[in-house]
Amino acid sequence: MSIYEKIEKATIDRDANGYIDLMSDDCVFVRHQTGTEMNKADMSDMLRGMMSSDSMDFGKRRCIYENNDILVVHSINDYPDGSREAVLLAYSLRDGKIARLETGATLLDK
Repeated sequence: MSIYEKIEKATIDRDANGYIDLMSDDCVFVRHQTGTEMNKADMSDMLRGMMSSDSMDFGKRRCIYENNDILVVHSINDYPDGSREAVLLAYSLRDGKIARLETGATLLDK
């Protein structure tokens, strides 16, 4: 099963721990919209909160490209605060794990 398929399954199942298990211990999440970075522990807390929220909708996702080094995904997300974003996710992969995740997001009208 590819990393994308594992992420997709964890997202659909709202299995935060399944997603977290795909990250390397030194994984970094870079949010270009805010210019901030999160480590694995911070990202884990965020994922648990997002996946446990009934008002979080990850929408339809699609894999744009995947190989052993990179995974690129596009999604439209609806957040608990009522906002909606088009999100481009670039995953840097190392040894079958997510080493780095960078996102670019565009705010959309509902």
